[in-house]
Amino acid sequence: MTTDFFAPLVDDPYAYGAIAATNAMSDVYAMGGEVVLALNIAAFPDDLAAEIIAAILTGGADKVAEAAGILAGGHTIIDAEPKFGLAVLGLVHPQDVLTKAGARAGDSLFLTKALGTGIITTAAKQDAASPEHLDAAVRSMTRLNRHASHLAREAGAQALTDVTGYSLLGHGYEMAVASGVSLRFAASRVPLLPGALEYAARGIVTGGAARNRGYLAGKVTFANTIPGALEHVLYDPQTSGGLLFAVTSEDARRVEPLFAAADEPVWRIGDVVEGQGVDVTA
Repeated sequence: MTTDFFAPLVDDPYAYGAIAATNAMSDVYAMGGEVVLALNIAAFPDDLAAEIIAAILTGGADKVAEAAGILAGGHTIIDAEPKFGLAVLGLVHPQDVLTKAGARAGDSLFLTKALGTGIITTAAKQDAASPEHLDAAVRSMTRLNRHASHLAREAGAQALTDVTGYSLLGHGYEMAVASGVSLRFAASRVPLLPGALEYAARGIVTGGAARNRGYLAGKVTFANTIPGALEHVLYDPQTSGGLLFAVTSEDARRVEPLFAAADEPVWRIGDVVEGQGVDVTA
């Protein structure tokens, strides 16, 4: 069981509903499960136009249908600020559960979505994001992690998590602690959404990134050559981000061909090493 909901990130109501639903279902895929049932969680102003509410709910319903789940109603309250998301029930066989705790030294690390959604949506709220950059972010945020989870398992994933509000570094640190290892990310290999680095260099960052940076102080080390703007993106809280997973060095050779054959993106971004924490190299 999982739940997630939030206020609008984008102006388009259908996209907002689809993003919120995709994000809410991600935790099921992060444990190797399948979505079975979902309930709407909604809060709308009493003067919000009915067609806007309908578009939000339709966006969510379409994503649940794409996940082959059943949307069985939900609950709505009146609130000054719109909020929407899902409570989700997923199923996975007890022997097939994937957790953060399986990474071992010598493993390779892969990521299935580019980073930067927090920065780009913040830039959009400031009317500073180009339509092309926002569209790319929305496409990323509305792509289900369902098939990527299937492929990660097929490739032999030993540890798996989704990358959301705690950023790549925060969720990577969780995996490192749970597995008793250290994760070493190569900054130059980490995929970035178009515009993310540009906006970060202009000082457009999120409050969540600052909180992530504070929480991870002393737990993450950076090479001296990594630009500050790139650090911001690595700390950026992601909405409906991708999957981070670890496979053995032998299985790593199968990952990219598997994902390419399924037309699913994936990037090798680092390795698992002895130690405890997260290191970011150039």
